[in-house]
Amino acid sequence: MGPLHPATAEQLKDVVTSALGGKLKSAAVAFGELTVVVKAADYLAAALILRDAPGCQFEQLLDLCGIDYSDYGNGSYDGQRFCVTSHLLSVSLNQRVRLKVFCEDDDFPVVPSVNDIWNSVNWFEREAFDLFGIVFEGHNDLRRILTDYGFIGHPFRKDFPTTGHVEMRYDPEQKRVIYQPVTIELREITPRVIREDNYAGISSYTAVKG
Repeated sequence: MGPLHPATAEQLKDVVTSALGGKLKSAAVAFGELTVVVKAADYLAAALILRDAPGCQFEQLLDLCGIDYSDYGNGSYDGQRFCVTSHLLSVSLNQRVRLKVFCEDDDFPVVPSVNDIWNSVNWFEREAFDLFGIVFEGHNDLRRILTDYGFIGHPFRKDFPTTGHVEMRYDPEQKRVIYQPVTIELREITPRVIREDNYAGISSYTAVKG
């Protein structure tokens, strides 16, 4: 299913807004898609409403991811840093909604787990924890899923260095894998730009006109 017709999206917005009531912070339609934002304290209650309320009936969670807004708007953004975004699908009503919740503490981002509401979210929440450091309170198996057990930090955070903090290698003397500080030297690679008018014997006019 693609984006909704604008009129249908606005109708869905009215239905969802009415169902969520005071738990809704904002609702907006863009490109035929409805996005709703709720407070972290109301996240679980809002999720249950979206799953069960008549006119909503979003039985399936298709995806969940974390977002780091720290560099959003080239530094002009001054809201909460970490956000959890879910994409919900109603098979019975053939409609979708994007649900967003912002973590209240930038230093220790936490939101409740919705694993008991949509069990498909299990690995998605683990991925958001692994890559962004967002803690999903109540998740029954919250551990890294993509990085290894000795990994330091959360690699999708905007302030995480591209080289990482440590690297690992096999040490033949110790006969095991060890971790050590990164040995990669940072380099700034500047692309070479050819500005000659007659490069390789082909004039600019010949190259363009053939």
